[in-house]
Amino acid sequence: MNERLTSEEITLEGHIIDSGILAQVWGTIMDLGGEFDLEEIRVGKHKAETSFARMKIFADNDEQLHRILNAVQDEGAVLLSRDDVHTASVTQNGVLPDEFYSTTHLPTQVRLGNQWIDVTGTEMDLVIVIDHAQARARMIPMANARVGDQVVVGHDGIRVLPPQRARARELFAFMGSEISSEKPKRLVIEEIAKTMRATRAQGGKILVVAGPAIVHSGAGQYLAQIIRAGYVQVLFGGNAIAAHDVEAALLGTSLGVALHNGQPIEGGHRHHMVAINAIRKAGSLRAAVEQGVLREGVMYECIRHNVETVLAGSIRDDGPLPDVITDTQEAQRKMRAALPGVEMALMISTMLHSIATGNMLPASTKIVAVDINPAVVTKLADRGTFQALGLVTDAELFMRELAEALSV
Repeated sequence: MNERLTSEEITLEGHIIDSGILAQVWGTIMDLGGEFDLEEIRVGKHKAETSFARMKIFADNDEQLHRILNAVQDEGAVLLSRDDVHTASVTQNGVLPDEFYSTTHLPTQVRLGNQWIDVTGTEMDLVIVIDHAQARARMIPMANARVGDQVVVGHDGIRVLPPQRARARELFAFMGSEISSEKPKRLVIEEIAKTMRATRAQGGKILVVAGPAIVHSGAGQYLAQIIRAGYVQVLFGGNAIAAHDVEAALLGTSLGVALHNGQPIEGGHRHHMVAINAIRKAGSLRAAVEQGVLREGVMYECIRHNVETVLAGSIRDDGPLPDVITDTQEAQRKMRAALPGVEMALMISTMLHSIATGNMLPASTKIVAVDINPAVVTKLADRGTFQALGLVTDAELFMRELAEALSV
């Protein structure tokens, strides 16, 4: 008999053995100082048959058990309790009740009236609000919580549906096993292009999260080609990608360095300011296109092809361009509003924007993360973005070969 003070029973169901989920849950329990007894297990005997496990988790105190349950629920464990989900009222705008449940980006269900219902608005690090009258559940950011909202608390009545690892090798798999600077990049990029074509053929949207290195490296022309060919429906970035793209279009430089020969230009340090000023004079990027001021480049193609563009500012921005959103919460709202329908995302040479976007995307979205620095690529995995492919390579090489693979 286990003499620890507190315990809880959980169940796991699905392809939990060949996917590694069962072993992962055991490891999590032990890593957090708990113990477990495996009380029942049924193993699927053919590919279509699922497996089932029931176990009791033991901990030294309620706080330790709470940490363990939080972790294993994220991995697909369900409390054996048949209780409905528990809620508590918000009593102050933007302030959550104690013991609120923090979401993952995996499909989630809650039990209401002894029935499991889907939670909408899947995203990590949000909370779940229940509409008891309509038997509905949705995820919202903490800042959007309003007095009277019924926020999910505790662990009962919550079910997270983890991805089941495919038996066959797939291009988009768990990112931690995919990051390498030694991949056969041409073959991988050809597979990415194939996935992009299939996504568009099925009506799915493709998002590009773009960093200024795309322009600095001379890859802006290839991104512009890909946009022109219809492979980008949404673009996220900051002031820098747009400002240096305009600099390249108007002055042929990026950061004052000539893109045709890589040589610094006398007085080039002010070129990005000249570019920003030209757009501010026109009134906006769209106005600059309509007035004939801006005639090429990434931003030009986005405007010409109605790509939904969100430029989120930062404290270091020069200018900024009039299109840049300087209120971070407003930028988050705009980004979330642009994401419905996005089935694939390319995150290229921009760590912070990529992390922010990865946090907003459900686990079902196919993600390609590209950066010359492997630490930037692994950062997405550290933040919990599972369905991603990491490529450690130069932005120009990646964009050039991708444009070639797409035949644009």
